[in-house]
Amino acid sequence: MTAPSTNTSNNTPAFCEGILHFGATAPDFTTLASSPAIAEGQSAIASIDDKAVFQCRMIVDALRYATLQLCASKESGHPGGFASSADAYAALVMLGHTNIVTEVGHHAPGFYSAMFLDGSLEDMGISTMTDLQARFRERDGLLGHLSGAIPGLLAPAGPLGQGQHFAMAGAYLNRDKLFPCTIGDGGLGEPYILSAFKHFHTSYPDVTNFLPVLVWNGFSQEHHSMVSLMDNQQMTNYWTAHDFGNVVLIDAKEFDDAGQTGAYVDSTLFSDAARTAFTRAIMEGAKTAADSAMNGTMSVLIIKQLKGAGVHVHGAKSHNLYPGDNPQKDTIAAALQRGALAPQAWELVRTNMQRAGGGSASRTVVTEFERKGADIGKLPMQDFAVGEKAVPATAMGKMVAELGKRDPYFVVTNADGNEASNMKVINDVLKIRHPTEDALYNQSPTGQVYEPLNEDACAGFAAGLALFGGRSLWLSYESFAINGWPIIQTVGQAMAELRRKTPAVVTMFTAGALEQGRNGWTHQRPEIENYIGGQVRNGNVYLLYPADANMIQAAYGWAVDQVNKNISIIASKSPLTVYTTPAQAKSAIEQGAVTLYESRDSSWETIVFAVTGDMIYQPVFEAKDKLEASGYRVRIVCVANPRRLYRPSDVAWQHASEADGKFMNDADFQRLFDGDALICVSGGGTIALEPVMLRSRAPSRDLFGWQRGETTASANELMAYNGITADKLAACALGMVDSNTAATSEAA
Repeated sequence: MTAPSTNTSNNTPAFCEGILHFGATAPDFTTLASSPAIAEGQSAIASIDDKAVFQCRMIVDALRYATLQLCASKESGHPGGFASSADAYAALVMLGHTNIVTEVGHHAPGFYSAMFLDGSLEDMGISTMTDLQARFRERDGLLGHLSGAIPGLLAPAGPLGQGQHFAMAGAYLNRDKLFPCTIGDGGLGEPYILSAFKHFHTSYPDVTNFLPVLVWNGFSQEHHSMVSLMDNQQMTNYWTAHDFGNVVLIDAKEFDDAGQTGAYVDSTLFSDAARTAFTRAIMEGAKTAADSAMNGTMSVLIIKQLKGAGVHVHGAKSHNLYPGDNPQKDTIAAALQRGALAPQAWELVRTNMQRAGGGSASRTVVTEFERKGADIGKLPMQDFAVGEKAVPATAMGKMVAELGKRDPYFVVTNADGNEASNMKVINDVLKIRHPTEDALYNQSPTGQVYEPLNEDACAGFAAGLALFGGRSLWLSYESFAINGWPIIQTVGQAMAELRRKTPAVVTMFTAGALEQGRNGWTHQRPEIENYIGGQVRNGNVYLLYPADANMIQAAYGWAVDQVNKNISIIASKSPLTVYTTPAQAKSAIEQGAVTLYESRDSSWETIVFAVTGDMIYQPVFEAKDKLEASGYRVRIVCVANPRRLYRPSDVAWQHASEADGKFMNDADFQRLFDGDALICVSGGGTIALEPVMLRSRAPSRDLFGWQRGETTASANELMAYNGITADKLAACALGMVDSNTAATSEAA
């Protein structure tokens, strides 16, 4: 064990400033580390020889050391999981594969350490270990889980079960590169990770250039992992059953010469010879798996090693640091001293990592560049006449189909079926991607419609494609979209932080609750509108409510042109009245709202209806007739893009990388919404009407919206069940103006 050293020697690399412990030079350093294993001008080692293995071990030690000291510096963070994956990470880097994503947000400090060691973090002013520690888990620094903004890191990582989507999206868009994805066995207990891989492979059998790397360490966050009792053959069978033709499993237990008990062991406790053999096996296994994945066989690399290998404690106890877990704590100080490297070793580690993959990750990984997609021009739109009936979903579907014809990489994902949403035209033109070719069902092995019947897989692939620079569209029933929304939310937040432009992640939710009477409450869950609406204040989230077939085309045309945004469109699949001209529709999406109707002649009070939705206009227009018959003036306003109606101070728009500070001014807002009474109406969630309620100067205001579902014979019956009828809307309006009159009289 070496003593702590401040190491002020001129031989210490500048980036090492802040490292607390340095070790002695290893005995074989002169012969095996006289020059970098990755030669100058090369992006990977030439072969897995003694020199490459020795230097790979140095990278492993450097990653573990930096990860532990980094977490201890804030007495916070998660060192244990990445520590047991460091061998695999280092091996892939030495082999030149640096487009690495992860499913595990808790591995963040390890990934930050890697980006520090290869120099990527210098792009954000982090040049030394001291800088790294100062910016860790701090605002405008290195957040606790990965984001899309950190130089060199390809994708965010927070909720478990998302990383595989990024790996598959990267592989789909970049067929010449490998996309490893580290997966923790704590998250593997969720079956959708492997089911997503299997369905993707069935749909895209030729796209195999992704490589899951299972970190099988026996523990989850606070307990043993759910797969900890599997033996090696069972784990192999598990992956084989999900189409992985090549399962490469390296078990540290087979190399243990330290007498460790249990199925999971720590390789840092091996003798020098045993550890070298283990490292060589991982490098050879990683090469075999990577080469196989790049050559058409779906492959997985599994590293079985005890969680917390090489750090201060083992098992789930190594997962997280708590107050008091600082660099001076006995167990942490001892672990840092055991893993300390000599200054020359740190220098060699940096050189190899900077050369791997052709340069620092911040200069080479695919997401550091704006992807040039197909030039799609302006999509054609149909011009529906005001007053005619048209299906919003179908109108949008024709635009989607045309986009797919112009961009061969464009993918539509849908678990519930486009035909069921009255968007069959998409299937007719783009075809459902399926190994069984069948014209009756629009199936083709080369189709652009991805249907895994799993909302998580649909949302994940669509979101991953958008983040990595491709165009995509996730279509779903509103009632089931919540199953896939978390990854859309993750990617949307990441897009707000990106240092590059990428197409907006676009979703469209059809079959609103009002159309699902016969299906009952299982298909009537518009509350997701409130969930999405609550994110609009983030700054780059948009929830669009087109009122008709012309406006949905304007909405989708606008969304396709946007970058770094999270855009959701809510619309119906039923024939509905067209209220707007194409010009009015475009203005509504751009400006936020548009007047659909206003009484021409009346000297009585003005009643304003502010509405989100499309089918919900039926009782509103019926209420208008009743109120006009009583002599009142009525204005019906479509709230199409609520984000535009907030006050600038309500939204964190200035924090988004592609800041959008466009909001409706007070004069325009008042022309639309000022009146003697304001009634806000929604067929779903009501939070989208919040900006109207906030800014309105109407002396009386009320709000009608979704309450709960029920089995009904018609949309009208379902609206009535939720208290949304023409009679009730009219009665509410009359009650408000009467109250205003009474209040005025009393004041006089």
